[in-house]
Amino acid sequence: MSRTGTTDDGDELLTRLEALTAQARAQAEMQRSRVELAIALQRGMLPRDLPVASRLHLAVRYAPACQGLNVGGDWYDAFTLGDGRIGVSIGDVQGHNIEAAAFMGQVRAGLRALASVTSDPGEVLARTNDLLLSLGSDLFATCTFMRLDPCAGVLESARAGHLPCVWATADGKSGVTADEGGPPLGIQTGVPYPVTRYELTTGGVFVLLTDGVVEGPSLPLEEGLDQVMRLAGIAAVAGMDVDALAAALIKGAERVGHDDDAAVLVVGLDGPQP
Repeated sequence: MSRTGTTDDGDELLTRLEALTAQARAQAEMQRSRVELAIALQRGMLPRDLPVASRLHLAVRYAPACQGLNVGGDWYDAFTLGDGRIGVSIGDVQGHNIEAAAFMGQVRAGLRALASVTSDPGEVLARTNDLLLSLGSDLFATCTFMRLDPCAGVLESARAGHLPCVWATADGKSGVTADEGGPPLGIQTGVPYPVTRYELTTGGVFVLLTDGVVEGPSLPLEEGLDQVMRLAGIAAVAGMDVDALAAALIKGAERVGHDDDAAVLVVGLDGPQP
């Protein structure tokens, strides 16, 4: 019996396997390149430096998701306003792809530009919402925008569908903010964003974060916020550096049970100068 047919069939099978392997490698390389591009896009849009002001301490941490194409659009920002106060924002764009990362850049740039026209947090969010709707995108974003006055120790905050903030004082008190807030940016026209005023006391901290830090299959949101609240309270009482607190919080994001973007921004205040 001739074995030629069997040999030819084996050669054809090897050729097909080689072609499929080459295709898989090409697809894997394309996927890796897209992830690297999205991460570079994210990092390039985040601020390189944080503003400096008397008594004020700011610290940030950011961990991008990079499992497959699961690259999201979390961001943080901090910048000096025209009147010398400090504007800070943190937010999360719907979706986990390059489009979400690009949309994040539009939201962040829009917030900065509009804050130069009016620094009132509610107005900043309302105008940014109108801007995003005018772009016609199908994406939306949650966001918190704050105006800080380090001299007076006052924070004015407005939320657009975003997580509440966590606060703690040097005398051992801590909690989660309960301001009213409004809907996410880019969904509904003509909606107000109420502004809530807070006092940042000497040695106290305010923690702004995204859900990648506190929520996932292994960690319900309420439990995640409680953990942040306890850690912030310990840090404030112990006089922990805000940078160390931010590092500890982003480390805790590993316990949420999924691979998602995670961003943390911590605000701390020293006592008045003698």
